[in-house]
Amino acid sequence: MSGFFQRLQGLEPRRQQAFMAALCERLLPNYALYAQTTGHGNPAGLRAILELVWERLSVREARIDFERQAEKLAELAPPEGDDSFGARRATEAVAALSALLDTLQGEAPEAVLEVSRASRGGVRAFIELTEGEEDGERLAALVREHPLMADENDFQDAVLEAVEAGPLDRDALKALRRLGRNEGVSNLGLSAEE
Repeated sequence: MSGFFQRLQGLEPRRQQAFMAALCERLLPNYALYAQTTGHGNPAGLRAILELVWERLSVREARIDFERQAEKLAELAPPEGDDSFGARRATEAVAALSALLDTLQGEAPEAVLEVSRASRGGVRAFIELTEGEEDGERLAALVREHPLMADENDFQDAVLEAVEAGPLDRDALKALRRLGRNEGVSNLGLSAEE
């Protein structure tokens, strides 16, 4: 695993941003599902901010005020008192996008690792919730061997390989985005009606 994180950190910032954007795409359905079930939040608002990130990745000279986008994003976070499972996953999506915006505003060397770990962490939490296993060791083994975790690891590997390969031109970014969208299915294997 550490080799994976070293490769991530070794990427130039724009490639790191593309990696994070693809992971954010895959976290968005969790936020949308939370918004659908609770009436809190605004998936379209989150999507719009992520669209601007993709635009900036495609068109380097795009003039986008990411500080303003970060302010808008903060308003879309679930209410602080909501500690439900859905709220925590929605908060992960917001935090991942927020870390990505940080990198577009300046130095945020740990952001790419935070986003990678947050996505895996959400999968781990979901497995713990659904498997209801009390024993720590058994649970750790379950998480490691669980199809959702295998899928998450494969997904992040595929995204990393895609951002490492060749020039990040429009076609490469489109392909990455499609990969991240994962046909509307999140890292938890859930999808929301858009």
